[in-house]
Amino acid sequence: MVAANGGDAVIAPEADRTRIARTAAGVLPPSAAAHAAALARQQRLTKPPGSLGRLEALASRIAAMRDEVRPQLAQRLIVVAAGDHGVATRGVSAYPQDVTAQMVANFLAGGAAINVLAAHAGARVRVVDAGVATPTPAHPALLRLRIGPGTADITEGPAMPREAAERAIAAGIALFEAERAADGVDIVACGEMGIGNSTAAAAMVAAVTGRPARAVTGRGTGVDDARFELKVAAVTQAVAVNRPPPADGVGVLAALGGYEIGVLAGVYLAAGAARVPAVVDGLISSAAALVACTLAPELRGYLVAGHRSAEPGHAAALEQLGLEPLLDLGLRLGEGSGAALGLTLCVAACRLLDEMATFDEAGVTASTDAVQPEA
Repeated sequence: MVAANGGDAVIAPEADRTRIARTAAGVLPPSAAAHAAALARQQRLTKPPGSLGRLEALASRIAAMRDEVRPQLAQRLIVVAAGDHGVATRGVSAYPQDVTAQMVANFLAGGAAINVLAAHAGARVRVVDAGVATPTPAHPALLRLRIGPGTADITEGPAMPREAAERAIAAGIALFEAERAADGVDIVACGEMGIGNSTAAAAMVAAVTGRPARAVTGRGTGVDDARFELKVAAVTQAVAVNRPPPADGVGVLAALGGYEIGVLAGVYLAAGAARVPAVVDGLISSAAALVACTLAPELRGYLVAGHRSAEPGHAAALEQLGLEPLLDLGLRLGEGSGAALGLTLCVAACRLLDEMATFDEAGVTASTDAVQPEA
């Protein structure tokens, strides 16, 4: 398994493909009984039926995921995986590739947006070097997977060998399992960092959904018109050159993705197998979810879309996943920022379900003719 206290990763000798298959097979449907019981409790709480809107449905969904009528999300984890992309050499980003390693250092120092939002959410952050091209700091809080020193240029061929894609997913599974064994995980949110990764993720979304490159490609770090056209051209060429089968998530990852995207896909799978809700961030995190859901279709029942980002490919990915975002704030930062905000809503929804008094407990008279909302 992966060492949960940082440092270089050590993965047990179980074959990557076997680990992935075992984990995917363990993703069972959320509990219908717990969902029904949570909905019933919602109707007994001291409020008009349905007056907490989507928070009621969210808490009931999480109850089904956890198979608990009153889930408590005390142990909160945010995974931020970093990796570099060969397609960055095509001029698709406003920032140089060195920024990936520099931002990893910023995460470790606690100076990034995700650190602030994680503290607000009461969540611990696990920073992962999944495949950064330049050296990352020696730091006890950094999990160094180093599956490869960045991917190849997807406009010329596959991002990585299929075996490397499987290794990335398996490493994400091991990461989650180690974190859960060491400190517990009741809910996990996923974020990322990597110069060029919005180009890779847009290509993945285009390949899976069949939408044209221009419809799923955004401005990422805020590129100007000229760089945006380079980015659209890169996505178009990458999909045309590689043509991965849309239903083969591992193949899509290997052809177009990144090591950090594979790691997040593994985290999602392991979370689903452990009945732990997983909050999805923006475009790149959603591309990872697309990969994971091809391996375990029931996983969709354990995913919560924290927000809808400003990236057009994100809306397409959410539609493909069948997820309705909790927030729409125009975010396009990544790092797990929108997922961290969504995590706070998940915690709030579950606390309302668990801690509010019922009409009987509070001695309040319930309505006899209030309209019951649809489940």
